[in-house]
Amino acid sequence: MAPRGRRGYESFEGRAGEFVSDSAPWWPSPNRAPDGAPNVIVMLVDDMGFSDLGPFGSEIPTPHISELADDGWVFTNYRTAPMCSPARAALMTGLNPHRAGFGYVAHTDPGYPGFTCELPRNAPTVAESLRAGGYATFHVGKWHLTGESRMHDAADKSSWPLQRGFDRYFGCMDGFTSLHHPHRIVRDNSVVDIQEFPEGYFFTDELTSEALAMIDELRVNDATKPFFLYYAHTSVHGPIQAKQVDIERHAGRYAEGWNVLREARFARQRELGIVPEHAVLPNGDLADEASIPRWETLNEDERMLFARHMEVYAAAVDEIDQSVGCLRARLAELGELDNTIIMVASDNGGTAEGGPTGTRSYFAHFGMNFPMTEGWVRDVPRDPKEIGGPRLFSQYPIGWARVSNTPFRSFKSSAHEGGVHAPLIVSWPASPSVERGLRDQFVFVSDLAPTILELTGVPALTTLRGLPAQEVDGGSVAEVLADPAAPGRERQYFECTGRRGIVVGDWKAVSPVAPTKEEGASGGRWELYHLGDDPTEVRDLASAYPERVVELAEQWWDEAWQNAVFPLDDNGTLHLNRPKTEAPLADPVTVPPFRPPLERYRSALLTVLRSFTVEIDLDLTETAAGVLLAHGDQGGGYLLAMDGGAPLISYNAYGAMHRASGSPLTPGQHWIVLRVDEQSDLQWTLTLEVNGAVNTTLNGVPMLLGMAPFTGISVGYDYGGPVDWELSEIHGSYRLTGAQLHSVRVVPGARSSYDPTILHEVGRAVADIAD
Repeated sequence: MAPRGRRGYESFEGRAGEFVSDSAPWWPSPNRAPDGAPNVIVMLVDDMGFSDLGPFGSEIPTPHISELADDGWVFTNYRTAPMCSPARAALMTGLNPHRAGFGYVAHTDPGYPGFTCELPRNAPTVAESLRAGGYATFHVGKWHLTGESRMHDAADKSSWPLQRGFDRYFGCMDGFTSLHHPHRIVRDNSVVDIQEFPEGYFFTDELTSEALAMIDELRVNDATKPFFLYYAHTSVHGPIQAKQVDIERHAGRYAEGWNVLREARFARQRELGIVPEHAVLPNGDLADEASIPRWETLNEDERMLFARHMEVYAAAVDEIDQSVGCLRARLAELGELDNTIIMVASDNGGTAEGGPTGTRSYFAHFGMNFPMTEGWVRDVPRDPKEIGGPRLFSQYPIGWARVSNTPFRSFKSSAHEGGVHAPLIVSWPASPSVERGLRDQFVFVSDLAPTILELTGVPALTTLRGLPAQEVDGGSVAEVLADPAAPGRERQYFECTGRRGIVVGDWKAVSPVAPTKEEGASGGRWELYHLGDDPTEVRDLASAYPERVVELAEQWWDEAWQNAVFPLDDNGTLHLNRPKTEAPLADPVTVPPFRPPLERYRSALLTVLRSFTVEIDLDLTETAAGVLLAHGDQGGGYLLAMDGGAPLISYNAYGAMHRASGSPLTPGQHWIVLRVDEQSDLQWTLTLEVNGAVNTTLNGVPMLLGMAPFTGISVGYDYGGPVDWELSEIHGSYRLTGAQLHSVRVVPGARSSYDPTILHEVGRAVADIAD
């Protein structure tokens, strides 16, 4: 037989003979970070405004973050994307948001490259590059870079954190959660099974504890390997919550009201040099005063209520600062604080979603994409002392959001500075750069990944998954740390739901209203500002310089095509389009008892904006008691239980409780059906049938819409935040006993006329459009 040569030794650099005595072993060198490479911590805060930290003029004490600023760099001209997922995608990849697949938050995939809600396969994340360069990579907190239809337990996990460069992950993959009772926690690639949260549980504390554990477990096994920790807080996104002990520290701080507090922050910003002396605080229509009542016109109860909202917000910011303190203290114990780069930033500006009066019923209007019916209650009245605690899902009023964004105009999702101008602090005590302090260079969120790679000495991956890596849009600003006179970024486009903006040098053009098709993608109404003279956008120069407006609008149009921004949503259908591959998620499902809840979006497709039924086959004993099925939490939900020998329906309408107790059931096998039928004006009627006969009903309750019910379907117990607080005070999660559940099946019914979702075939265009 002719010899076929050697196979399997192509990359072997030792010597392989036929016998060990004639051979020499060889081992490939492991990936190692450069000698002395620093640890890196990126802490991203959710929906925090420009002025909410002490170094940016806030009255909220943030001593640990202030210590970072005192010996670090405070960036006064840092901008980000107008919304959270786009900012996170740009941070992770160094790409502009739409090129990274996130022209919008990670909820819909309408079938266009800039809105896939999935990071490109050939766009290395900073975690992927650092891991390849010898770093340990950790992530705790909010991910929000996986489309909601791909977050269930059987989903393709290629867009989950571990598949995008992280060795370990612990947190919430959704856009937000309850801090007292998180609706779903994921560790690595699996949901965490928590049957009942302990008294006093708080998610921010657990995130910090998990981050410290990851560091400790690395160090006990490798004393020198550097780490990258991406700590993405879910706070201060709504529902805004905090621990009572922290809320109490801020009692009375906001009694003077939002007008006074805004002026005070602005004065401190001038003193600190955060804004130039010639900056003007916007007022009148430019400051949304039509939506913000003057504090002196409010009655005492309104002032107390609104002040409480801000006390809770301040406590949440305080708790973020505490997390910084915990990390710094542990790094100091390890002797690693000096050689750790810490970046603290916000993902976008503060949000106006709370409206003029704020809300204690967050889901009663959050995420609604259609007009609500007359009489819809957006804020179910409850004791203001409950705001921030586990019983309320709240959001602060727009007046406080304007304070958060001092000195800028507008809010999250806007291309005005209030939506995109955010705080950024960088600390690295061991840095060779000696000139610390303020930096006023323009830096964009996509610059952070290239900066981290340069500071660590780790090259960006040039290939990924067998494909050449995409060219990044961001550039390192490491030179700016060393040289206060170094140049910053020259230009950047912005786009969010058709709102457009572009900065080129000192000039900025903003189009706050999406253009019509007739006006053209670069048309519509544009405003023009010279940011060097007018950093707060109070003097619109569009009429004085029409040629420059046209020039900047055309540059925006060019940037849009270069960055997959198109198509703009001219007819309101962009985010109504979804692929038909999602349709099976709305198929009837049998939910096993005592397991972690069915994932939020999977549960929602069965029940939201439609009629549905719950079918239960079970055997009861005389002592049967506990939850049969629960869906939701204190933000809104419904529950079916055996209580006192009879069926109980508990319905939480955004904080307003409705209950109906049925007739007692005898021991033995029963067939129970809960029918939830849509009525007019966004209402449901709940009918409970036992063995084919009506047992009890609830008539005319408000439908649960938008993001409610938020906690998914659990069977045999009420997971997490209880649907019925009074019931939970007696029984906790009320685990079912004295009964055997044979089957619990949720069957979706007719879709509501209010549901505008359009499912399209995959693999071909919806229509051929010729101009």
